[in-house]
Amino acid sequence: MPDSVFIAGPASWNTIVVLDRLPEPVPHMQFAEETWATVGGTSAGKALSLTGLGRATRLHALAGRDAEGERVRAALHAAGVRVHWGEGVTERHLNLMTRAGERVSLYLSSPDATAGEDDVWVRERMGEAGAIVLDLAAEPLRLLPMARETGVPIWVDVHDYDGEAEFHRPFLAAADAVFCNADRLSDPVAFLRARIAAGASLAVCTLGAEGAVAVDAEGVEHRVAAVPVEVIDTNGAGDAFLAGVLDARLDGAGVGAALEAGARTAAAVLRSRHLHPLLDAVMDAGE
Repeated sequence: MPDSVFIAGPASWNTIVVLDRLPEPVPHMQFAEETWATVGGTSAGKALSLTGLGRATRLHALAGRDAEGERVRAALHAAGVRVHWGEGVTERHLNLMTRAGERVSLYLSSPDATAGEDDVWVRERMGEAGAIVLDLAAEPLRLLPMARETGVPIWVDVHDYDGEAEFHRPFLAAADAVFCNADRLSDPVAFLRARIAAGASLAVCTLGAEGAVAVDAEGVEHRVAAVPVEVIDTNGAGDAFLAGVLDARLDGAGVGAALEAGARTAAAVLRSRHLHPLLDAVMDAGE
């Protein structure tokens, strides 16, 4: 379907720990204000938001057959996300959070790339999609050449890229649309303009409570304010923003209107302590 989305990347099992402040790098003790376990992973977050928007979406993710992997599989299935599961180690994170949204993500386990057992299926799904989203992980990195061969627009999310890390560069080189956040960029707009100069048609940087800024293919700068909302948890907000923008662009929206759609989609996720409200009943019922 030319208006569908294919996503490849992480779906994980996360433990969230809310602290009054992020830990300092010295031996000490802190008490958690709150803690819970839930589905995580940047690709799972995007797939949930696109599914919630009614967009036909297929997610290719890896997970093991251990208890955590089965929980991730079952939760996404119950939430209505269509997932093609490859075999691999179940990705697990420990996220240390503050109420202000500061985060330290500790990767407890992460799968390697597959040997390509499902590449025929992957190639077919990529070729029939209106957009391909490849997130930062070993399997999507392996799939980059295949995605480029399809000619389908590729969207990438480089998160808190510092402008120099080697792992991100193949994703950036392949990207038609680039998303990032401003956490480690000294000049976000300069970075966005550099991506347009390198061949991307859209480059977007989220700015937390200040909204987001984008540069389009003509070099025009666009800004959108964040939607005011009572924040429960910030995990998944950036993924939801990208999903909202992508969904709107596939429907023919201009950049400004698409950014507004992204802000609304992100606000819906900020109201949930899970990656998306679709998981609220699914996860909370099991507690």
